Amino acid sequence: MSIESHIIHSIPVFDVQDMLAEPIHFFKNSTYSHVAITEDQKLLGLLSENDLEAFEEDQKITSFKTNLESFFAVRETSWLDVLELFSRNEANLLPVLDEEAHVMGYYDLNDFVGVFIDTPFFKEPGAILVVAKGIKDYSFSEIAQIVESNNTKLIGAFITDSRSEVVQITIKIGMNNFNEVVNTFRRYNYSILFGNKADQFLEDLKERSDYLDKFLNV
Repeated sequence: MSIESHIIHSIPVFDVQDMLAEPIHFFKNSTYSHVAITEDQKLLGLLSENDLEAFEEDQKITSFKTNLESFFAVRETSWLDVLELFSRNEANLLPVLDEEAHVMGYYDLNDFVGVFIDTPFFKEPGAILVVAKGIKDYSFSEIAQIVESNNTKLIGAFITDSRSEVVQITIKIGMNNFNEVVNTFRRYNYSILFGNKADQFLEDLKERSDYLDKFLNV
C-alpha cells in the first residue's frame, strides 16, 4: 500500500533559531500535537503542544532545545508502523524525512485512520472475535490454523492489548462455522472475550442453567 500520497506539505516547519512566538501561534490556531524543528535544514526534534504553557514568546526555540521529542517516519515506513508511531508518541502529526533527514512534510493521524478503515479487515463482511492467551503461549500461525481448520477464512488479526503476561488479539473471520471456530479456540485454551455472532456454547450453558433453575423450583 502506497502512503506517500498522504504526505501534507502545507504545515510549517520551524528552525531552531526562530522565536517561540511562531510555534505558540501555530499551536493556538490548530489542533496538532507536535511540530517539527530543524537545524541546518535537518530534523532536530519536535515541539509538543503539551509544553505550550512553558513557552516564552520572546525566547528562541533553541532555549527549549533539550525538551524536543524525537520521532519521525521515512519514505519506506509502512502504514502500520506509522500508526504505531502515532500511538506510541501520543501524536496526531508525524514528520516524514527524506534520505538526508530533511522534512518532506507530515502525516496526519486522521488520514491514517481513514487508510486503516479502508482495508479489507473493516470492509469485507465477516465476524469479529476477541481472544486472550498467555503472551508466551499464543502464535499467529496457531490462530490461522484454528480458523482455517474449520473451513473458515481468516480475514485479519492484530494485537489490541498486552498486559500482565496476557495478550489480547482481535480476529476477523468469515461467517462460516463460527461456533466451531470459537469451540476450537477454547480447546486450545484461548479465552473468548468477545464474539459478534451467537455463540452456541454460551447459549447451551444458558439453556441448561434455566432448566436447572426450573427443576430446583418445582
